[in-house]
Amino acid sequence: FQWSSPPDAIERFKSQEIWFPPPQFYEFCRLCNFSSLKELQQFSSARALEGCERWMPVMLSAADGFIQLLPGDELYPEDPDYTGEKKIIMSTDKKVEDLMKEGGIFHRIVIKNINNLAVYVNIQAKYKHINPLMIKCDNSDFNSRL
Repeated sequence: FQWSSPPDAIERFKSQEIWFPPPQFYEFCRLCNFSSLKELQQFSSARALEGCERWMPVMLSAADGFIQLLPGDELYPEDPDYTGEKKIIMSTDKKVEDLMKEGGIFHRIVIKNINNLAVYVNIQAKYKHINPLMIKCDNSDFNSRL
């Protein structure tokens, strides 16, 4: 075990020293908004009674990677399959870069491979939550539309 700050953990992830799954990458990006544990605690206490929503990432398979769509994203389904019973598979022949250039409302994690993730969010977080910092582990540039 090793204690790391969220930015340090992300840097170690980028250099492939450690690995964590996309949901944890997303949360580390959110934690990067806080410079201290005290600041995080103050934020958490202030918004604790605001509420929350159930999230289920929806995977979109693209020609050269995957996109985990999250609530609020323009491609997120209106009625997501929370249980997996419907076995809905979203896929496209388009490349991730094309999907990003065509889009405008993002709340997603782009996955090119196991160590190549990027978080893109330009929606307002609900319940006074805080959006993750948009951090990517590759050299692609989709920021022109964000």
